Amino acid sequence: MITRTSFELYDLAPAAADFRADVLSGLAAPEKTLSCKYLYDQAGSQLFERICALPEYYPARTELAILRRHSAEMAELLGPDCLLLEYGSGSSTKTRLLLDHLDRPAGYVPIDISREHLRASARALAHDYVDLEVRPVCADFTAPLTLPSPTRLARRRVVYFPGSTIGNFVPAVAQTLLQETARLCGSGGTLLLGADLKKDPRLLHAAYNDRQGVTAAFNLNLLVRINRELSADFQIDRFCHYALYNPRAGRIEMYLLSRIAQRASVAGHEFFFAEGEAICTEYSHKYSLADLHTMAQRAGFAVDRIWTDELNYFGVLYLRRAA
Repeated sequence: MITRTSFELYDLAPAAADFRADVLSGLAAPEKTLSCKYLYDQAGSQLFERICALPEYYPARTELAILRRHSAEMAELLGPDCLLLEYGSGSSTKTRLLLDHLDRPAGYVPIDISREHLRASARALAHDYVDLEVRPVCADFTAPLTLPSPTRLARRRVVYFPGSTIGNFVPAVAQTLLQETARLCGSGGTLLLGADLKKDPRLLHAAYNDRQGVTAAFNLNLLVRINRELSADFQIDRFCHYALYNPRAGRIEMYLLSRIAQRASVAGHEFFFAEGEAICTEYSHKYSLADLHTMAQRAGFAVDRIWTDELNYFGVLYLRRAA
């Protein structure tokens, strides 16, 4: 019995210089962009937790309902003595449903870019699951990772990638990430993947334009973070949140729009924004089940099981590393 309530956090977070370089290059591009991974500082992570509780934001509650209904079956497929790795772990709420059913997991490695949010959620898990070895890693999971090994030998590696985060990447990058995940899983490894499915655009629009304005605050918080960490002077009220569904690309596109013609300084560099000019901050691609089958197979996975809700709003796929 491990019975530990303390743990070591492995800090592989992107350096401040990387944040600075990414912001400067993104704002200097002909079509301005900021990486969605930087939305998740501590304040951004807390705002996203609020988004997940909004009535308009169906993905979180739909995926959670799928887990509540099928987590025992999922855990049986993952098998005993597995090492559970989670991309973008956040508060690990859905993970607890798996952990409640897993047979003697060798360990849990939550990976998240938001350091303090990760520390708090990992500490809570270590407290509540005293026999579980928790090894949190603060990192960008899309970058090459050297992961800690559990004390006890694992029978297989299982990557849990929930929350439809795979949709944040353009198709070519998503495909590469799945291929890297197949290598990370190794022989006999598996992937449990959450993905948002294509549906009525009106539902999609409402999910990213909530009436309470929490998604807008989440988006604008990125400028607050840039001001704080990169000595920038963005006037936050001179920008507004804008999100729409692009049916041709099959994705939600989220932007910050400049309300007026203005200039802003970031780390000593000045940028001009025309009235109505957009900074792209996030994509959220929506998939058909056929799309997901094709992506999985190209990445080296076999699709063993798919669970969806009764309205086919969301899917959770059990993928096995192909021989």
